[in-house]
Amino acid sequence: MVLAACTTTPIGAQEPAADTVSAVRDRAPTEEVIYFVLPDRFANGDAGNDLGGYEADRLKSGYDPTHKGFYHGGDLKGLTEKLDYIQGMGVTAIWFAPIFKNKPVQGDPAKPETLSAGYHGYWVIDFTQVDPHFGTNAEFKAFVDAAHARGMKVYMDIITNHTADVINYAEGEYAFRSKGAFPYSTRGGPDGEPINEGFNGDQDSSGTNWAKLTDPAYAYTPVVPEAEKDIKVPAWLNDPKYYHNRGDSEWWGESAVYGDFAGLDDLFTEDPRVVEGMIDIFGSWIDRFGIDGFRIDTVKHVNPEFWQQFVPAMLERAEANGIPNFHIFGEVYWAGPKPGGLAQFTLRDELPAVLDFTFQAAVTELVAKGASPEVLAEMLKGDILYKGGETAALQMPTFLGNHDMGRFSMFVKDANPDADGEELLARTMLGHAMLMTLRGVPTIYYGDEQGFVSDGNDQLARENMFPSKVGAYNDNTLLGSDATTAVDNFDPSHPLYTLIATLADVRANTPALRTGLTTINTFDREAGLFSVIRTDRASGQRVLLAYNTSGDSITRGVEVDYRTNDVETLAGQCPVSISAPGSIAITLPAFGFAVCELIEKKDD
Repeated sequence: MVLAACTTTPIGAQEPAADTVSAVRDRAPTEEVIYFVLPDRFANGDAGNDLGGYEADRLKSGYDPTHKGFYHGGDLKGLTEKLDYIQGMGVTAIWFAPIFKNKPVQGDPAKPETLSAGYHGYWVIDFTQVDPHFGTNAEFKAFVDAAHARGMKVYMDIITNHTADVINYAEGEYAFRSKGAFPYSTRGGPDGEPINEGFNGDQDSSGTNWAKLTDPAYAYTPVVPEAEKDIKVPAWLNDPKYYHNRGDSEWWGESAVYGDFAGLDDLFTEDPRVVEGMIDIFGSWIDRFGIDGFRIDTVKHVNPEFWQQFVPAMLERAEANGIPNFHIFGEVYWAGPKPGGLAQFTLRDELPAVLDFTFQAAVTELVAKGASPEVLAEMLKGDILYKGGETAALQMPTFLGNHDMGRFSMFVKDANPDADGEELLARTMLGHAMLMTLRGVPTIYYGDEQGFVSDGNDQLARENMFPSKVGAYNDNTLLGSDATTAVDNFDPSHPLYTLIATLADVRANTPALRTGLTTINTFDREAGLFSVIRTDRASGQRVLLAYNTSGDSITRGVEVDYRTNDVETLAGQCPVSISAPGSIAITLPAFGFAVCELIEKKDD
């Protein structure tokens, strides 16, 4: 398959030096600090593409900067122009929401409340080109080159589970219909007309078997509007037989894999033709643009056998392109701080890493809600459950909030309705300190570094960094500044930005914070002290991390190795000396933290 549009570097852009690109590719995933951004909401570098080439009708173009669910104008050119701002925070890798061409608007025109646009990138109709609202393939090439020239990696957000909503059902119903009640062998149920003779079910992956599945009307009768019958690219995606066509997911049981994700056309990922097609699509982006990794959307809604084929194929494709550390991490939306649910996707599905929802849940419980530090201790102890154990957990992207669930600052605010702005900021900064220093690859959600406080999840957590015209965004009180989202928010002096930048620098210069394994240390039963020691096996470096999750200053005796005879402050305020062999006394202000290197005496 050939990607659409030119890949020639635009005038004024320069290919990065080969040795610079090589240095980027040689870095292990554990070395990175990731910044996650929605291009539409970040920076508008070219107002000429705001309509995406469509007519000036919000229901045709999807452009309406006053509506939280429509395109606002951000693009690749704007993102490229802001790379200095992003890199100034210590960020080394950029992950952005999908940039593939989307269906501009979905929903029922008769029900305006259902209408929204594909500004987020998850309603793909053309997997071979950049959405024209964001720019061109050439501008994406320029972005990748500009990032690589700065020593930064580029991670694409990809979708294999579904496409945009194009397929309707002739029956006019969309409730999920199971395989047992509606087998592939008959039309409309067990008593219907026999179809797909000889098909042995979707567990038989042979091409001979799948050639016998010719009629997709086993559960519903799929219908594609005439105007959209050729809308999807590559062309094979327009054939309804490559979709499950069983109705909307109920988010549990069989429907979680076979159902349409909120009405989106659910790909038949058991079909070897679909597997082959997805490998071809996303392998082409590696070939043409030399990107450095994939965040994979909706992993748990795809059958494990797909990932067992897709992931090795992508790693092999990357290796062939001289990208030995291609980082693949899956999105498995998982509630709660216990890691067992996530671990299964590294064991059974064989994903190298998953987004660490358990870390997000544990830090929220601890810092926002005042839970016992034991919740974080137990979460970290669960690292042994992942394939590869504690070492594998080091490459798990950790985060505090995102575009689906909402911002960490919102969780803090909602859990502490009587707290003033100073306390809310202090708690939010403590959460970011944990993010930047505990195990995993810290992933910052754009706008968090400017104190954005969402009003909810989804559309309410996707504010503009450039001046917004959305009332629901502009009435928010931001943390750490007097600004609102009605103005530019690219302030490098913001306390959260400077905290992240400071700790990113400490992390870059401290091996134990990148590759150190974790030993749970002293912690209180109630809100208060939580401490761990991270040890880098290669260098032997040991770093004590101590956090105060309470609103009062605390002084605690903390256990250290008896060989420790000195302490060096890396961040926060560490003790100036050892209290006694095997112990140091550490004092932390309310919601404070300290990063302390433990220096050991050497044998004579």
